[in-house]
Amino acid sequence: MSFLAPTAFAALAIAIPILLLYMLRLRRREVLISSTFLWRQVVQDTEANTPWQRLRRNLLLFLQLLILLLLVLALARPFITVPTISAGKIALLVDASGSMTATDMDGRTRFAAALEAARQIVNSMNPQDVISLIRVAALAEPLTAYTADKNELRAALESMTVSQGAADWDTALTLAAAGASGAENFNIVMISDGGLGDAAGLPANIPQPVYVPVGESANNVGITALATRALAGQAPQLFAQVTNYGAEPADISLVIRLDDVLRLSRSGTIPPRSQLPIPFAEPIAEPFETLAATLTFDNDVEDFLALDNQAWTVRNEPTTRRVYYVSAGNNLFLEQALRSLPGVQTFRGNAENRRLPGDPFDLYVFDSWLPNQLPAGDLLLVNPPNSTPLFSIGEELAATNEIVIAEESPVTSFVDLDEMSLLRARAVEAGWARALARSDQGAALLAGEVNGQQIVILPFDLRDSNLPLLIAWPVLMANLLEWFSPLDIVSLPADLSVGDVLVISPPLLAESVRVTAPDGSVRELPASGDRVVFAETGLLGLYRLEILQDGAVASAQSFAVNLFASGESDITPVPEAELRLGGGMLAAQADEQLGTQEFWMWLALAALLLLAIEWVVYHRRLGLPTLLRTQPRQFKLPWRRFQSS
Repeated sequence: MSFLAPTAFAALAIAIPILLLYMLRLRRREVLISSTFLWRQVVQDTEANTPWQRLRRNLLLFLQLLILLLLVLALARPFITVPTISAGKIALLVDASGSMTATDMDGRTRFAAALEAARQIVNSMNPQDVISLIRVAALAEPLTAYTADKNELRAALESMTVSQGAADWDTALTLAAAGASGAENFNIVMISDGGLGDAAGLPANIPQPVYVPVGESANNVGITALATRALAGQAPQLFAQVTNYGAEPADISLVIRLDDVLRLSRSGTIPPRSQLPIPFAEPIAEPFETLAATLTFDNDVEDFLALDNQAWTVRNEPTTRRVYYVSAGNNLFLEQALRSLPGVQTFRGNAENRRLPGDPFDLYVFDSWLPNQLPAGDLLLVNPPNSTPLFSIGEELAATNEIVIAEESPVTSFVDLDEMSLLRARAVEAGWARALARSDQGAALLAGEVNGQQIVILPFDLRDSNLPLLIAWPVLMANLLEWFSPLDIVSLPADLSVGDVLVISPPLLAESVRVTAPDGSVRELPASGDRVVFAETGLLGLYRLEILQDGAVASAQSFAVNLFASGESDITPVPEAELRLGGGMLAAQADEQLGTQEFWMWLALAALLLLAIEWVVYHRRLGLPTLLRTQPRQFKLPWRRFQSS
C-alpha cells in the first residue's frame, strides 16, 4: 500500500495537544454536602492545584486519538495498485443506443452494466490520467472535457441516460480521435454490446480502441416493418413483419389498434433467426388516422428488448394534384414533363380562349401565354409574353452559357446548370421574387410568394435553351411541383427513425408549428420561412403536428417514429474477437496496465462513525440530572470526598 499525499501524516502532531489537555485539566471529585457555608474559607485556601497529572486509562482519549489517526490516513490518500484497462489520456465512449436497454444482465440493463464498467475505469485511474466521457447515441455527445477530477466524471456518469435509437459511432470515433493531438499516451475505450454498424475505421496514427463488451443473450423478437398502402380510391392495405433474433422458436401475437381501439389480431410461430411476414388479406374499410401494433408472447418466450415490441404508422393515401396547362405552341418538353410526374393530373386549356375555367386547380402552368386576369392559385410562368401587375417584362437579353445557381433553395436542390446555355431570354422585374438561377446577363429563374400565391418564372422559351435536354430538367420540375403543393405538411423520409430530421412546409400565413411528442411534451417553432426543421425525434411513438394561424389550429397531421433497425433489434452481443471496425477486425488488445484504487472514503466514514460513538460515550459519562429528580447541592473538593449526614 502506498500514499498519494504522505505529507498529511504531519497532522498526527495534533495528538500532542490532545494528550496535554488530558494531563493538565483539573480532576476534582463531586462531593455531596448539606451546606457550603463552612467550606468557603477552605476553598479559598486550596485554590492552587497541581497542574500536571498522570494519564489514566480513558475511553474518550482512545477514541479521539483513533479518530485523528483515521482522518490523517484519509488525508494521506492510501491506494493499492490494481490492473486497469487503459491509462494516460483516455477517450471513454459509452454506448447509449436502444439495444443497451436489453435486460439480459441478471435483470439489469446493459446500459447499467456499461455505467458500472465506466465507474471502475474512473475509480482505477492514476493521478496523472485524464478522461473525456462521450455518450454515444443518435448524437455523439461529449459530457466532460479531458479531466482528472473523479467527482466530475462520476457526476457525468450519474446524469447519463440511454436513448431509444441507433448510435452514431462514426461521429463518436471522430470526436475521440481528435483527442490524440499532443498526447504521448492516448487510448480510446469503447463500452458497448458491439452494434457498431458500418462505423469507419480510425486514422493510421490513432491506436485501435480498447473494447469492453457487455451483453449475454441474443433472445429478442421485434416488429421490423409496419406500413399501410392504398391505391387511389381504394381502402388501405396493412402489412407487418416480425423477426425472431433468438435461437429458439417464438409463439407471438400481433394486436392492431386503429386510433387506440382494438380491431385486429394475428398469431403465429417464428423459427429461430427468421422473419415472419404478416399480411392482412382484407383492406381496412373503416376510417382511421393512426395505427398501432403491439407484440405479445407466450410465457416461455424470452424477449430481452421491449423497445421493438411496438410500432406505429399513419394512414397513407395517394393524393392527386390538378394542374391546368396552356401553351401558345406545342411545347412537348413541358407537357411531357408534367405528364411524367407522379400524382399529377394535367388538364390542357385552349390558348384561343383567354378565360379560365371556374373550377380551382392546384397549379396553373402558362407557356408563352397569359390569361386576361391571373388566377389566385400557384403559377408556373414560362416565357411570359407581357407584363402584369405582379411583374414587368424588360428588354431581350443576349445569348449566354454562363448560368449558375444563385441561391440555394428546395427548388434548386440537386439541380446542376453548369452545362446549360441560353439563346435568348427576357429581363423580368418583380420585387417579391428571388433570383434562384442567374446568368451573366440577368435572372434565369425567379421564385417567390405574393398575395398568398407561390409563383415561379422562367423568362425564356424552353426551345431557346438546352435545358430540356439536361438531367437537371426533370429534377427541376419535380422540385417545383413539390415546392408549389407539398402532399403533406411534413416531408417524411421512408422508415422515420429516432434522431431523423423532419422538414416541415408550413402554409404561407402560418404563425407557428406545434409538435406534441409521445410523452406529451410540446415544442412550438416559429414559421418564419419556407421550411421549419424539427430534429427532436428522440422518442418512439406517434407525434402530433399542428399548424397555428391566428391563434387557432389551421391544420394537423400525425407522424410515427419507429425502431426499424436490425442493428438495434439484433441484440446478439459481439465478442471482442469478432468486433469489426471500418470493415476490418479489431486488433488484439494490449496487456492490461496498472492503475490505482483509493479507499480514503472508507477511512473517512470510519472516522465519522467513531466520532458518533465518542459523542455517545461523552454524554453518558456527563450524567446530566433529570428534571424529575431534585438533586442536593454539591461541593467540589480537590483531594477528599465528604458527604453530609
